[in-house]
Amino acid sequence: MLRVTTVTFMLFFVNFLIKCLPIWPLPPKIRQFLGFIYISLKMNIDIKLHKTDLPDDLNLGNVIAVDGEFMGLNVGRDPLCLIQVSSGNNDAHIVQLDRENYHAPNLVKMLNDEKIVKIFHYGRADMAHIKYYLKTNTNNILDTKIASKLGRSYSDNHSLKTLIKEFINVDINKQFQNSDFGGELTPAQLKYCANDVVYLHKIHDELNKILVREKRLNLYKDCLKFLKTRVELDLALFRDDIWSH
Repeated sequence: MLRVTTVTFMLFFVNFLIKCLPIWPLPPKIRQFLGFIYISLKMNIDIKLHKTDLPDDLNLGNVIAVDGEFMGLNVGRDPLCLIQVSSGNNDAHIVQLDRENYHAPNLVKMLNDEKIVKIFHYGRADMAHIKYYLKTNTNNILDTKIASKLGRSYSDNHSLKTLIKEFINVDINKQFQNSDFGGELTPAQLKYCANDVVYLHKIHDELNKILVREKRLNLYKDCLKFLKTRVELDLALFRDDIWSH
């Protein structure tokens, strides 16, 4: 009860500050920070924004969710802007990369680590941008979109929004999917980024149950083995189905 009361008070107080900001001549970064705090409290998700790299002492466990934001889907033209990761415990660590040098050794080490499982949703696009800009492979991969297409053959819709609604019973706003992630981030963009990773652990667990039940788990594992090759084909500009006539 005390926690609920405290969070409610903090939400009221921060929201009050945000609404009063037009009157107070505060710098834009403070305005952004207060909005960021408000979104974090409202979502009950611990959102942390890191400049250029993850902290040295950050330990997210052996299974993490990963997602990236870019300026578009053309890898060579559209830069990688953000990488967000989550341990699955209502947390989201968002790395705003330095696009001058893409120096992020802690993030690269985590992505490359064979002992850490990475859960993506449509990892093909994320992994291509990661390899092109961060110059590293992403190892030990799971993918909820591939799992959904193999397991949820009862549906033609395999979007993350659909999976979150079906398995978590939460409606998320995808309005900012096509927004500008190259500049200062708004609280709404940070919320969008957090939504893309905080539910992936639970969703993959549920999809895995379906794959086991329908005896499609081995097929899923074989598809994952090919994912790195599919990324290499994309980077080599072989985007069409190489087995088509």
